Amino acid sequence: MEIVTPQGQPASILGLAGQQQMDATCVSVAFEALINYFFFYDLKVENFLDGLKSLLGAKREQVLIATGSEDRDIISLRNYLNCVRDRLNINGVDVFFVEYVSPSDDINQVCEVLEALRYWKDSGILRYVGVTTHNRRIAKELIESGQCDVLMHRYNMAHRKVQEDVLPAAQSLDVPVVAFTCTRWGSLLKGHPDWQAEPPTAADCYRYVLHHPAVRLALTAPQTTQQLEQNLSVLHAPPLSSQEATHWQKYGDLIYGNGQDAFETQWE
Repeated sequence: MEIVTPQGQPASILGLAGQQQMDATCVSVAFEALINYFFFYDLKVENFLDGLKSLLGAKREQVLIATGSEDRDIISLRNYLNCVRDRLNINGVDVFFVEYVSPSDDINQVCEVLEALRYWKDSGILRYVGVTTHNRRIAKELIESGQCDVLMHRYNMAHRKVQEDVLPAAQSLDVPVVAFTCTRWGSLLKGHPDWQAEPPTAADCYRYVLHHPAVRLALTAPQTTQQLEQNLSVLHAPPLSSQEATHWQKYGDLIYGNGQDAFETQWE
């Protein structure tokens, strides 16, 4: 399945994710560079939302708006969705994610939420039902159940076990994957004492995740327009070669370490 704008244009391979420190002009710079997918976790990213609202005034049909919530209460979710529509002055959003589904969730409650999102999709206030999770088993089960249109999942040079099960399942069942934490919270950019070559740039990190055919787009969340412009180079870069992929996998193994030291390596 293709993720497309209301006008029918495919989603860009890079999506801009809002954060509180982001320069307000990043939205317009990204759009002018042909980014058409914009994601935010909540309504606290004021600069991002201001820039997005300004863009949507004239370009709504050319833009994909994606958001979501960790809430499992359907009334609260509906209230949040309405707040998003009011904040951006839009009739509906394009992708709405049930965020961070985990083993501690009541699966029946999650299914009820997904059913509510399906109803809202049929009602026209959202276009794609999404799920985000760090858990590979849950991701695979939701893909195979047909309950999500879009999966947002962690994937980067260090966190690669999704290549064994989640990404093949998504590719087989035509469920587009949005990759996030592509730079592993920036740690992939810092190098490693045992790595003698140059560390990857952010664009290298995005090229790596986009190398897998199941990944439809990668999210980037720069703080400044300068960082954004550097990241935008991925839009014009050649596909990753097999030699480059092997090179960065070796680096990712060093960064991952033993996989037991912190939250960021809790899920493989």
